[in-house]
Amino acid sequence: MLRDALLALSESSLARRIATDAPFARGVARRFVAGETREDALTAARALNEAAMHVSLDYLGEAVGSQDEARGAAAAIEQVVRSIAREGLDANVSVKLTQLGQDIDDDFLRRTVDGLLDTAAESGTFVRFDMESSDYTEHTLRFFEELWSAGRRGIGVVLQSYLYRTEEDVARANELGARVRLCKGAYKEPERVAYPDKADVDASFVRCMRMLLADGVYPGIATHDEAMIEATKDFAREQGIDRDRFEFQMLYGVRRDVQKRLVGEGYHLRIYVPFGEAWYPYFMRRMAERPANLFFVMDSVIRESPLGFLRRDGRGAAR
Repeated sequence: MLRDALLALSESSLARRIATDAPFARGVARRFVAGETREDALTAARALNEAAMHVSLDYLGEAVGSQDEARGAAAAIEQVVRSIAREGLDANVSVKLTQLGQDIDDDFLRRTVDGLLDTAAESGTFVRFDMESSDYTEHTLRFFEELWSAGRRGIGVVLQSYLYRTEEDVARANELGARVRLCKGAYKEPERVAYPDKADVDASFVRCMRMLLADGVYPGIATHDEAMIEATKDFAREQGIDRDRFEFQMLYGVRRDVQKRLVGEGYHLRIYVPFGEAWYPYFMRRMAERPANLFFVMDSVIRESPLGFLRRDGRGAAR
């Protein structure tokens, strides 16, 4: 019921107008989305760089239905890439293949992506292909491998630990020598393809993380779960893996207390910064895909607010 309600709100022009105009709603959204314009994203990136954090900029949008939309998205991302180079920012870009025409035609997608990668290569900007629902996993990996076989470098992919297949996909990426961003996954998936229980997702995350740290190429360990963060630190320490061989990744505005702590401890940290006019449907769909995300966002705000002490145990540590 909650999922249906959130999806309905994501498509409601009235709800969007209210959210866009209401100071509180915009304030909450701006905590997790940098803003609507490229300059908003660049401003956020500058501030994060000043705080010793790396950045990945994501121009919001997905599942476009026309070639014109895909070309427009590619052009906007290319502008972001040029801005990164012009300002000398410590940043890369994350893109969704459905935003660039994956649902339209493979040949068209390849032309669109090749143009973007040519622009990125000119300035040495790394491009990460985000992973969407399991319906796209194999298609995305095959497309990535085709690019790799064609000599494309400076590209990476995302893998999700809640899928049963992910350990095999990690081995597949490690064999290529490709950079992987490992996350748990936030889409609603059927039990035939994904672990339904958090404990199993976490166990898979740890196994994949160990494979990536041991045999991968500068992996991004993307999590806000402190247990997963500690498991990563412990494995790296036990195996003598230097901190320069991997990075943690976290979402813009989420667990900023942990973000500061990781940087203070000398770990590399990259912040995923979404922006664009599609912020409202993006935000609501993320909540709808996994309603637990809504409570996670609320929990994150509470943890960092003056009410955070209510969630602390007797030892003064956040649970």
